[in-house]
Amino acid sequence: MESMDDMPALTPRDTAALRALVVDDERPLAAVVVSYLERENFEVAVSYDGMDALARAREFDPDVVILDLGLPGTDGIEVCRELRTFSDAYVVMLTARIAEMDKIIGLSVGADDYVTKPFSPRELVARVRAMLRRPRNAATDEPRSPVPGALEPRGGEPPPRVFGALQIDIAGREVRLSERPVGLTRTEFDVLATLSSRPGMAFSRRQLIDSVWGESWVGNEHLVDVHVGNLRRKLGDDPVAPRYVTTIRGIGYRMGTGR
Repeated sequence: MESMDDMPALTPRDTAALRALVVDDERPLAAVVVSYLERENFEVAVSYDGMDALARAREFDPDVVILDLGLPGTDGIEVCRELRTFSDAYVVMLTARIAEMDKIIGLSVGADDYVTKPFSPRELVARVRAMLRRPRNAATDEPRSPVPGALEPRGGEPPPRVFGALQIDIAGREVRLSERPVGLTRTEFDVLATLSSRPGMAFSRRQLIDSVWGESWVGNEHLVDVHVGNLRRKLGDDPVAPRYVTTIRGIGYRMGTGR
């Protein structure tokens, strides 16, 4: 694979092409992932260390970042944490570690999904495609839901959903708590949007996955729990006595009243 110095300069963004940034210090593996993405007509940039990856992300403005957890120097956790301060790109974490804690830590800093090495590049690209069917800063798009009637019909901006001090503006993809903006990741917002679409309904983890990640997603359904935990923390919601996201034991979650 060509060195970073030999790589061509980035060109102005082609709005018709989706952009992917592949970050992995295993160059042969990175080359394989790049080739699969390019076959799917992605515009692809590649990086082999954390600091360069952050610089590339700022310049390249990717739609999705394929990020190795075990980078030398600045590891994938730190890269993802910093990336979330300026980018809303989807992040798929690659990990050779099978410990569940490693995956949870990756998700807790803003990753949207994880894939454990070794993996099928074809499956990885399919998961990326499923993610990108969701909106990327699209003001009028809403997360898909398999539950009939779960979301308001298109054709007009719905009013904000209000739960006590919490306001959820679906059209603007904005959340306010006591009139102060709450900084959610795209995945956290989509989970909240799905739950708030039917406040009296208990959503199973599978229903939330189908709505937020897509029906083609495969993996541990407790991924939902990590994102709900992050969401509760940002909303100041006590998991023992939650106002906004209530646990329904043996089923999943439902939206609370906010009181």
